[in-house]
Amino acid sequence: MCANPQVRHHQESTELQYSLVDRAVRLGWPPDRVVVIDEDLGKSGNGQVERGGFQRLIAEIGLGNAGLVLSLDASRLARNNRDWHQLLELCSLFGVVIANGERLYDPCAYHDRLLLELSETVT
Repeated sequence: MCANPQVRHHQESTELQYSLVDRAVRLGWPPDRVVVIDEDLGKSGNGQVERGGFQRLIAEIGLGNAGLVLSLDASRLARNNRDWHQLLELCSLFGVVIANGERLYDPCAYHDRLLLELSETVT
């Protein structure tokens, strides 16, 4: 049982996040290559909390083990500007596509990068 009351009492968001596995498969990723990183689920976004899941994501991208980063809201993967721009830069360097519930973004493409940067500003 999850210790965080927010996660325990609001299962809809958790279920939506895990349904992203199906979206990755529909986008062409083999099911055995889809990895869910959920260590940060239910942790505060105040920047004071250690986020092992985000650090694992950054490491997997840097090791060349990722081709797609999928999230309900791409800009919420990182909870501050520094982490967000680190994620965008690494995805751009390693050719990793970022996706949310609506579309795919290629951080190497000017317009997609602009949209991703604007999404961080708006949220």
